Amino acid sequence: MDLTTRWLGLELKNPLVPSASPFTRSLDAARRLEDAGAAALVMYSLFEEAVRTEEESMVRFLHHQETGFGEADSFLPDHIDFPGELDRYLEQVATLKSTLGIPVVASLNGVTPGGWLQHAREIQEAGADALELNVYYIAADPDQPGTAVEQRYLDVLADLAAEISIPINLKLSPQFSSVAHFVRTLEAKGAAGVALFNRFYQPDINIHSLRLQPALHPSTSPDALLAMRWIAILHGRVGLSLGATGGIHTAEDAIKLLLAGATVVHLCTALLQRGPEHLRTVLAGITAWMDEQGLSSIDEVRGRLSQAAVSDPAEFERAQYIQVLDTYSFKPGVRV
Repeated sequence: MDLTTRWLGLELKNPLVPSASPFTRSLDAARRLEDAGAAALVMYSLFEEAVRTEEESMVRFLHHQETGFGEADSFLPDHIDFPGELDRYLEQVATLKSTLGIPVVASLNGVTPGGWLQHAREIQEAGADALELNVYYIAADPDQPGTAVEQRYLDVLADLAAEISIPINLKLSPQFSSVAHFVRTLEAKGAAGVALFNRFYQPDINIHSLRLQPALHPSTSPDALLAMRWIAILHGRVGLSLGATGGIHTAEDAIKLLLAGATVVHLCTALLQRGPEHLRTVLAGITAWMDEQGLSSIDEVRGRLSQAAVSDPAEFERAQYIQVLDTYSFKPGVRV
């Protein structure tokens, strides 16, 4: 059975790619993912704020100490004596690449164009096969129009593309007025792929302390349906890679996304909950289903139920919404 797929121009042995998670901070955990069947790895993210803070601290403590003391130039420490977050990240990229036999995709997380993106070149030189750009941006300014939000993504993409030649994957949220048009625009500006969708973590309120508190709620399988709809709509209409992320826990979840048209499916929460070896279970479920359906390759699966392939394309739009409401029934004893 041929499970191979092509993602971001990279040849993969199957369509399962663990998304950014703490697993890639550990070489042992990364090996376990590869042994369990991961076709590639997306590394944990390097954050814009971490890079900026590190650079500002370096300037303040290593380059401004001579103020008022001319002789200080002779004994200032060298910045290489103080490895920071960027240095550790580059080292981990190189370590994973030299040890693993699968593609390694680095990850940058930030919201503004600027000098911090220049470090992408160092990431490429460290051996990364591709780079995922995660623009985790909450458009909270009521004076900022939607076009300005989209332009922010395009500006960051342009700055990044100017620094590197390896493929760039954009991780997007679903909060755009026209997802399909925006994805097509990203492709025109040089993106090799998109990951749909980034899940914004929502703040919570503690009603006793009257303070905000962080809240992390694990994804569930129904969360993947949003990505399934948009991937089905985009399949065949764009040429870039379509990655599905958020809510893929089981073989059934992965199969649905592949049928919709996903190039790869990303797993995270399921692996954190069940361990890297859960990949074997998902792969086995996919191959068993393909055998049952008489399918011999992933290419025969991909897009089989995309919007362009189904008998009623409107089911991916308002028709399904109307059908769900019309078929809903109340529980016995509930009066309307």
